[in-house]
Formats: sequence, structure tokens, C-alpha cells
Amino acid sequence: MANIGFIGLGNMGGPMLGNLIKAGHRVSAFDLAAPAREAARTAGATLAENAIGAAKGAEIVITVLPAGHHVRAVLIEGGVFDAATKGTLFIDCSTIDVDTARACNKAAAERGHELLDAPVSGGTAGAAAGTLTFMVGGSTAAFERAEPILKTMGKAVIHAGPAGNGQAAKICNNMILGITMIGVSEALTLAKRLGLDAATLHAISSKSSGSCWALNEYCPAPGPVPKAPSNRDYQPGFTALMMLKDLKLALGAAQGTDTAVPLGAAAESLYALYCGAGHGTRDFSGIIQMIEGKT
Repeated sequence: MANIGFIGLGNMGGPMLGNLIKAGHRVSAFDLAAPAREAARTAGATLAENAIGAAKGAEIVITVLPAGHHVRAVLIEGGVFDAATKGTLFIDCSTIDVDTARACNKAAAERGHELLDAPVSGGTAGAAAGTLTFMVGGSTAAFERAEPILKTMGKAVIHAGPAGNGQAAKICNNMILGITMIGVSEALTLAKRLGLDAATLHAISSKSSGSCWALNEYCPAPGPVPKAPSNRDYQPGFTALMMLKDLKLALGAAQGTDTAVPLGAAAESLYALYCGAGHGTRDFSGIIQMIEGKT
């Protein structure tokens, strides 16, 4: 079993850490928030006094942090790379911009380490169940070293290519998701006003050309998919603020590569409106209520 340092114990990191401990790994953990630290202790982790403490002596260090500047601040400016034993494998499961992921990869290599960018899909339910999808950017050797660890937390671990490609996959995937959730919400709203109920449209479209994950597995209208957040008043599996963050990352990448993404831009604007109206902490599928004119 591996000695693992884990930095960032929030809604995603906490359950991911729990699955590592269940698999028998020894985990030294740190988070700025006291409740997150206490939850990690209860799960069986050893608590470190700070991020450097979590990384010292670890074979593998996993980070799950809010944004790119946090990752830089911890790993580079905060001295974690410098304090870690040479040859440490870093796995950053944050969702951040591609440029920062590649810069951190370079900084790790300069200090004798390897770093993978490995953002996840699956939300808090997937983190708890150990069914996440990992999109991994970095060297083949580092990926092969990380794969057994990541499989304790996910059902799919996919090597997307060199450094930064994991982040590229994540932001492109979530741009698809943000766009399709809005399309599904508009279609369900139109169907309702035409006298066609959500269950009937779901039964038809989920088996025809309208089939997509946002409809089949995460239907934003209550009823057709019992496990969807729409059936628990849009308590989040993946918040609207998180979707907005990912759409902003996608738009930034599009501008940097001179790529036209008009539907991505429209989705970003709609989620900005939804979050601006005070609904950012609700599940992103709750945007159907704005489309329906309820919020």
C-alpha cells in the first residue's frame, strides 16, 4: 500500500480520500477548513499541520483545489514541490486552466518530480461511490504509476495525452454538458407548454435522436430519473457555480486558441445569470427553473 499525501478535503476531496483509506492506503491529509480536517481524521487519515507536512515522506501527493491560482500557491509558491522527496508523483485532480496545468508540470519536472493533471467527472455522488472518471494528462510512465491509485476512486481512468490534456478534456466535456443541459431544459419546458409531460418526452427522446446524458441520466425535470437532483429540490451533485467556472475556463481556452464557441458562450451567459440570481449553490440542472420563468 502507498503512502499518500492529500491536500484539499472539500466536497470532492473528502470522499475521494475516504476511498483511498478503504483500499488500505496510508494517507496524510491537510485542508484549511477545520470541519474538513476532522472528517478526514474520522475517515482514518493522519492529519498534517500544513500542506508541506502532508507531502513530506509521501510517494504520491494528490491535490483537489478550487482554481489554478490555488494550485500554484500550494505546489510552487507554497514550497510543496521543494519539500517533497525527489521522485514524488503529484496528481492534481483540480479543474484548472490548461496553461497552469502545464506550468505546474514543468515546475515539478525541474525539481525531480512528475505531475499529472487528472480532473474528474462524476460529481459528489461519484466521489463517494468511487465511480469517478479521471481524465489524465502527463507522461505514460507517470500515468501507469498513478493508474492503480486512481482506480480505487474511479470507474474509468483515461490517459488523454501529454501535460494539460486532462484539463483540456475536462473543460471540453463540461462545455458539452452545459450546452446540452440547457437544450434539454428548453425542450422539456416547450413540451410541457404544448401539453406533453416530461415522462413521455423522456421515454421518447431517450430512445431516439434526442438521447443524451443530460436527459437520460440527469433529467432536469422531476420524475423521469429518480436519482437526479431534480427529485430532491436540486440539491447539488455539481453546483451551478462549478459549471459556470468550467464554462469560463472553456471560453478562456477558446479565446487563447482563436476557436469560435458561440453555444459555449451562450451557456456561460445563462449560467452567469442563474448564479447571479442567487442560485449558484444549487445543482446546475436547476437552470430549468430559470428557463421556465420560476426563478
